[in-house]
Amino acid sequence: MNTFEDRNVINGTWGEAWSGSDYLAEVIGMSAKIEMDFETVNRVRKLGKGKKLMGYEGKGEIKLNKVSSKFLKLMSENLKAGKQTTISFTSKLEDPDALGAERVHIKDATLETMTLVDWEAKKLGEESIPFSFTDWDLLDTIDE
Repeated sequence: MNTFEDRNVINGTWGEAWSGSDYLAEVIGMSAKIEMDFETVNRVRKLGKGKKLMGYEGKGEIKLNKVSSKFLKLMSENLKAGKQTTISFTSKLEDPDALGAERVHIKDATLETMTLVDWEAKKLGEESIPFSFTDWDLLDTIDE
């Protein structure tokens, strides 16, 4: 891309998220990243270290306005039964001035932290739920 219009930069205000088929109206942010694992490859007559991809780890976090105990109840029930909480998330970002929409489906988000209590006087309630995952699909991408 040689140039772009300022108005084409995507604004996160237009982001949306789903947990399975449930729309998450309370979402205020979401991130998901892949961290790749490499092993060093040493070679004779080369001072630089090479790298060989050996695997990856998916990590993310969803941030929500605290309006219900939905995720707390789900994680609590599963944990007390000795089960891990694994769900799917879909993220959509579609700014009206952007050049398209981006949708990503995370297939196997394992929720990793359960916060029982977190509040403060004169502060709006929020919850952040970190997760890990191993698989995803790119449903829509923004092409140049």
